[in-house]
Parts: sequence; C-alpha cells; structure tokens
Amino acid sequence: MTIFDNIKQTFRQGNSLIKLIYINAGVFLLLKLIIILLLLFNISGEIIYSYLAIPAYPAELLRKAWTPITYMFLHEGILHFFFNMLTLFWFGKLFLMYFSEKQLVGLYIVGGLLAALFYVGTFNLFPYFSPILQQSILLGASGSIMAIIIATAIQSPNMEMQVLFLGSVKLKYIAIFFILTSFFGITSSNGGGQLAHLGGALAGYLFIVSLRQGKDLTKGISSILDAIYNLFRSRKMRIRPNPNRRKAPMSDAEFNANKARKMAEIDKILDKIKSSGYESLSTEEKKRLFEQGNKS
Repeated sequence: MTIFDNIKQTFRQGNSLIKLIYINAGVFLLLKLIIILLLLFNISGEIIYSYLAIPAYPAELLRKAWTPITYMFLHEGILHFFFNMLTLFWFGKLFLMYFSEKQLVGLYIVGGLLAALFYVGTFNLFPYFSPILQQSILLGASGSIMAIIIATAIQSPNMEMQVLFLGSVKLKYIAIFFILTSFFGITSSNGGGQLAHLGGALAGYLFIVSLRQGKDLTKGISSILDAIYNLFRSRKMRIRPNPNRRKAPMSDAEFNANKARKMAEIDKILDKIKSSGYESLSTEEKKRLFEQGNKS
C-alpha cells in the first residue's frame, strides 16, 4: 500500500474532524505547489490568494461571491496552518464529546460565514479601516475554529485543559483569553483577522444559546452537505431485465420438470381445500388455482 493509499484510507475512515484537517492540508499543499511552479516561470503565484480570500470591499466581494466559503480553508504560511490545525484538533476533540460530527462541520462553516460577515461589516462601518478597505483581504480558518472553541467552553466551562507552561486551565478562562486578545488586537496590523475571531466567537455563542432553546443553527448547513454528498456519491449499478428480450426455449427435461413442479403445487392447494376449505387459501393460492383452471 502506497502513502497515497494510506492517506485516502485514513480520510475515508476518519471522523469529520480528521476530514476537515485533511481538506485544509490538501488545499494548503496544492496551492503551495502551484505557487512554486508559477515562480519557476517568474510568475507571482500570490495572486491566487486574491481570488480565493474574501475581500472587505463590497464591490469586489460581489465579483467573488465564492470567497466567503473558500477563504476559511486557506492558509498562507506554514506556521499559520500548523497552529490553526493543531487548535482545531484539540478543541474539535473536546467539541465531539458533547456534539455530533455533523454539528462540528456545520459550526465550522457557520462560524466561518459569520466571521466573514463580521469582518466585512466592521471594515465598512468604521472609518479607521477606510484607508485599507479596498485592498484588504481575509483568509484562514481562525474564525471557524474560534466558533468551536467558544461553543465548547460555554458547554463545559469548568473542563480543564493542559496548557504549556501553565498546567491545567479551565476552558472558560481560555475562551476569555482568546476573546480579549482578539478585541485588543482589532487596531493592529492583523485587525481583520482579529475581527473575524470575534465573529466566530459570536457564532459559537449563538450556537449554544439556540441549541438550548431547541434550535440547531447548523441544521441547514448539514442538510445542504447531505444533499451534495447524496448527489455525488457512487451508486451501485442496477441490472434490469429487458422485457422485450426473448427467453431461450426450454428443453424437454426443463419443460417436464417445470410442469411437475406446478402440478405438485396444485395438488397441495387441493389438499388444503379438502382439509380446511376454500376460504383457507391465500390470495396467491387462489390465483394459481384460477390460472390452472383456465388452462384446463
């Protein structure tokens, strides 16, 4: 078995968390490969990100309507990718202790969409961002991951997690740390990313609040993904008999054996009538007796 076979097998057998990480990894490696190949011809491959990342400028966003989905699977640098996937793995495992795999994928997407909306909305609302509005783009899974972190922390605030150099820390404190860090960073050079984090955090909060009220914010996304899966999944080939195809003629031995089998069935039906009466026959038995009478 080759390494590619192992990857495919792990992807198929893995849960939704593993598949999300694999998809992010696949996109990251593919884009890096394309960028390297383009650079060999002195072509800047960075332009690819401008077509897949979400722009803050509304007119540009309308021309790239697919970017609210594609941006949440993009990572520009190896450290950005590694940290996000490690965080997704840690908190994704905790999330799955309380919720389903469909809800994990659904919240990843809902969190990413709300993070994108928060980013675009704030960049167009506050004058502070006006000088960089038209050239600003956003990429990364951080908003989606933030939604999963906050949802898990609200669901189980007192669960402890081992943090390097700090030891056991409750999830509620980790969540507060992430939120405060993002809030105080909205005027930094990565203000767009920090705003997306806050949008993702809001998605995680709304998911838990709505769920406690009997509504699942991820249900619509799950239904759409199920429909797409059912549309593209491989179906087993069904072989239907051709009604116009002539059957091969039976041999004398086959004809006699078939006739003897039918007569034996009729004899059983007649015996049943003698012992229990005509009304004891089933619908199928009455049909066979009627057909035999018409042949006679």
